[in-house]
Amino acid sequence: MTPASHSFHPTSLREYDIRGLVGETLTEADAYAIGRSFGTIITRSGGARVSVGYDGRTSSPVFEKALVTGLNDAGIAAVCIGLGPTPMLYYSVYELACDGGIMITGSHNPPAYNGFKMMLKDRPFYGADIRALGDMAAAGDWASANGSAGSSANKSAGNSANKSAGNSAGNSRVDIMDRYVDRLVQGFDTTRAFTIAWDCGNGVAGPVVERLVQRLPGTHHLMFTDVDGNFPNHHPDPTEEKNLVDLKRVVAEQGCDFGLAFDGDADRLGAVDSLGRVVWGDQLLGILAEPVLAALPGATIIADVKASQALYDRIAELGGVPMMWKTGHSLIKAKMKEVDSPLAGEMSGHIFFKHEWYGFDDGIYAAVRLIRAVAALGGSLTALKDAMPAMVNTPELRFQSSEDRKFEVVAEVLARLKAKGARVDETDGARVTSADGWWLLRASNTQDVLVARVEAKDAAALARLQAELDAALAESGVAPTIVGH
Repeated sequence: MTPASHSFHPTSLREYDIRGLVGETLTEADAYAIGRSFGTIITRSGGARVSVGYDGRTSSPVFEKALVTGLNDAGIAAVCIGLGPTPMLYYSVYELACDGGIMITGSHNPPAYNGFKMMLKDRPFYGADIRALGDMAAAGDWASANGSAGSSANKSAGNSANKSAGNSAGNSRVDIMDRYVDRLVQGFDTTRAFTIAWDCGNGVAGPVVERLVQRLPGTHHLMFTDVDGNFPNHHPDPTEEKNLVDLKRVVAEQGCDFGLAFDGDADRLGAVDSLGRVVWGDQLLGILAEPVLAALPGATIIADVKASQALYDRIAELGGVPMMWKTGHSLIKAKMKEVDSPLAGEMSGHIFFKHEWYGFDDGIYAAVRLIRAVAALGGSLTALKDAMPAMVNTPELRFQSSEDRKFEVVAEVLARLKAKGARVDETDGARVTSADGWWLLRASNTQDVLVARVEAKDAAALARLQAELDAALAESGVAPTIVGH
């Protein structure tokens, strides 16, 4: 018998996805309820097919089975594309003309976690959508494969809970990876033979990158391409410099022009130059923007509030319109659609191409476009890094704060800043600008932390601005103790 309703753990429904600790805050029953609820949403909008993919987490295949059962019980056929990157799942929704997609992925979280990212055929699925999905499950407001609604679905749909993907519900399995790789290299317009190191971090980028490099010129050194959900070599999060140690070593040993790295589900890109210096997400966006603005003069390029002022200045210098927007891949995608932006990016390494692509974040496609951009801009990522303004800044800082308190702290800080007449941008939290730099404070949408960043023109200004930030936090009772990622 299928359940009449389902309540999720209160911590698992996030702003951009559903995520939790496997077996504790995220279970097979959750996977079924996600499938049943999302399937109901698709059914009621007139759709019939949902693409399903999963990453290398050890729990992913079990979750896939439960998810597909839920979809089927809502009258939806699953198009199962199997193991691969999150952007390959996004691609499959377009390529296979599906009505939506669900990716089972823990992204860059520790091995014991997993989660679900969803999309509709024409827009991201996040925020109010996810909250509505939770309400639907709690109420048992579900469509049934036999056309009835709610808990009456038990009568005819109950037996389908024992069926697996590929059953009589019209499910199919499609191997789309080669088509995805074909699409990645479409429009590849350089014959320059770079030497590149690729760190796949035992995430799902590995099998795609193995196929991709066979189609690219140059010499390629592949690292950790075996998919292993335990991540035995290093954690797959290229935004933390400690995870790039192996990549820097191979770049040095092999004399590479640069190195590329991906997170666990390959929707984010990290890079180092030939000297092993990290080229951060906002710096990558500045490089990638130049060929796009050459093709589309005056276009709007979006970056999140954590990006350097140097990026916004560079976009303007190139003739583009810089736009600062909220952090979060779903929020960025929605804004791109609203303002018809061809390119956007986040400090976290999410890069979104609408120009010659689909508008979603794809670390592997961003890597291909970086190769093209570097070739077009003189052939040296190291020289491009050298030419960037010398700014001093902190990495992303995180301060412990409870789920309910973190938003209150930001509101309190904003109120005090306004009272003092500070120059503050409220796009996402508080970004305070002065003559020699800026600092940002915002509440994380995914964790019980406050997130901050400070940037200045020199070390003295950085120290002053960081002291301002610490004082603002202290006034709201937040200790200036940085917590780990």
